[in-house]
Amino acid sequence: MEKREELYRGKAKTVYLTDDSDKLVLYFRNDTSAFDGEKIEQLDRKGEVNNKFNHFIMTKLEEAGIATQLESLISDTESVVKKLDMIPVECVVRNVAAGSLVRRLGVEEGKLLDPPLFEFFLKNDALHDPMVNDYHIESFGWATKAQVARMKELTFAVNDVLKALFDQGGMILVDYKLEFGVDSDGNIILGDEFTPDGCRLWDKATRNKMDKDRFRQGLGSVVETYIEVADRLGLKL
Repeated sequence: MEKREELYRGKAKTVYLTDDSDKLVLYFRNDTSAFDGEKIEQLDRKGEVNNKFNHFIMTKLEEAGIATQLESLISDTESVVKKLDMIPVECVVRNVAAGSLVRRLGVEEGKLLDPPLFEFFLKNDALHDPMVNDYHIESFGWATKAQVARMKELTFAVNDVLKALFDQGGMILVDYKLEFGVDSDGNIILGDEFTPDGCRLWDKATRNKMDKDRFRQGLGSVVETYIEVADRLGLKL
């Protein structure tokens, strides 16, 4: 398979077309951004760590029966994925109150959410990813009612798998975002990535942050902490 021209450049990944119309290459860069791109830095090894971490997590989800976009690792910083028609919304599950939820509703950070909260956000940097609901998604044609229901079902299935996985590593899966796409057969498939860039992880004992909040809040040791998260899960980087 041959990597060809750039299809899309995001905040931390570049997507390339290939000579196979059904396959893409994801290139994980060392770029790290926060606050809609207002804070940007290059962090050594971050692309490699996130690429391998994502492969590990997606493999665990596949083993649990959740179909993902990922096909294979092809280098330290690149993976081959299935080409999907991506749905332009993020699915967010919150197990513990943190981040924007705390600011929006004035609730206490660290409050256990039982049952977990589910939220949709439109993927639009210019609008700062506004929250939307099922009606917005169906009315604007971003996804059908059946697709919305399937995205919710899969997002909570991911929660069951990953909450247990991180708990075994002495961590709390506070919240996370997922993106889904539609494959050539019309199936809803988990796409994009799952790395510490797109979730919140806290140490169970200390509540120390082990995710991109370390970058957002200037806590330092971002990549080193990502590597520690991987090590706790049994992934040696």
